[in-house]
Amino acid sequence: MYLLGVLFMVLGVGISIALHEIGHLVPAKKFGVKCSQYMIGFGPTLWSRTRGDTEYGIKAVPLGGYVRMLGMFPPKAETGLKAKAKSGRWAAMIEDARNDSLAEVKPGEEHRVFYRLSTPKKIVVMLGGPVMNLFLATLIMGGLIMANGLPIEQPGARVGSISQCVRPVDGSASAANSPCTASDTPSPAAAAGLQPNDRFVSIAEQPVTEPGDIAELVRPHAGEAIPIVVDRGGQQLTLTVTPIANTVPQIDPGTGQPVRENGQVVTTTAGFIGVSAAPLPPVGRDHSLAQLPGVITDAVVQTGRIVLTLPQRLVDVWYAAFGTAERDQNGPISVVGVGRVAGEVSSGQVWTDPDTGAALPLRDRLITLWSLLASLNIALFVFNLIPLLPLDGGHVAGALWEAVKRGFARVFRRPDPGYVDVAKALPLTYGVTLVLLSMSVLLIYADIVKPIRL
Repeated sequence: MYLLGVLFMVLGVGISIALHEIGHLVPAKKFGVKCSQYMIGFGPTLWSRTRGDTEYGIKAVPLGGYVRMLGMFPPKAETGLKAKAKSGRWAAMIEDARNDSLAEVKPGEEHRVFYRLSTPKKIVVMLGGPVMNLFLATLIMGGLIMANGLPIEQPGARVGSISQCVRPVDGSASAANSPCTASDTPSPAAAAGLQPNDRFVSIAEQPVTEPGDIAELVRPHAGEAIPIVVDRGGQQLTLTVTPIANTVPQIDPGTGQPVRENGQVVTTTAGFIGVSAAPLPPVGRDHSLAQLPGVITDAVVQTGRIVLTLPQRLVDVWYAAFGTAERDQNGPISVVGVGRVAGEVSSGQVWTDPDTGAALPLRDRLITLWSLLASLNIALFVFNLIPLLPLDGGHVAGALWEAVKRGFARVFRRPDPGYVDVAKALPLTYGVTLVLLSMSVLLIYADIVKPIRL
């Protein structure tokens, strides 16, 4: 089952990459651009077939893919620039890349080059890949909603678990989970008689509408006796709890997750009672596709937040891989980590039934695997929108800059500035590529030596 889960994810990632490149290939051919290669992977070619003027193939390293389009770089003479010729290693490299690109243009094919496309057509071609991933994620999530539905949540929160004693939070899972001893202070929740599955009604006379309210309402009241009203078996009980000042994780208000610096959980002193809040059981499941836009939007927003904080998250991964810090379960992982999670899910090593301890049914595991594949496609969509070459967003940014320059020239009645010379961005492109490769190596290493455990 572990192997089947890994194979499922490998095949799913491969299909996602193939469809991403088809998203580029189809509009490019539609607009008349010659595409000489459609390849899945990099490195030596394992298999290929030529149909028309396009070679379709699979390469040895299955970490991406590409569509080779004719004339990605415009000739220098058409840039409209009259700056003096520059010399040096970078200038020579740029000129060589431009000449190599133009050398592929055979007589009679001048009209089939990419750089001659209008700005809207360039954007359609470059966004075709990410949009294909978004479409695939939407298709998967739509199927899951129709087949399994989304839980219809109740407003409010319940007691998930209770800490029997007080432990400072230092980011160490082993210390937090060790048994209580006689020297440990009983937690206020245990002393007050709170029980698992008690439904919170109010805390300090403030209503509880969601699990996140618990910490927010308790933390300001360290050392102060406060009433907590709970519903237990249909009967409301008022318990008096005195939160103690304890070292607790600092929570990011935007994500609701603990704040980390250098791989360690950032802590603060606040009121603590020793309970974990959980949502109330759903009252049913909604199979309506009306929920789909909201689900996809939330996934895109959450993934965007991860991408925006990626540098700090990679620092945390570094400290976890080469130090004693714990991996952030909401942090980035590599394809190795994704395969590992898929194997653990399919083999029943995670997400067991809380009552019996048995692994979840096969149906639930399949739903989780499909959800993971949908999340990966959302990640491909968001990540490729970063406006840096060689990512698709970088080509879109170049097309938009070309449109701005030409629009400016028309407004002020200046000569057409010509095509944007994207070849000049090659040094930046190589730099970004090096960063992406380094990031991949770090994540793969971390997923081997200290994987994320769900």
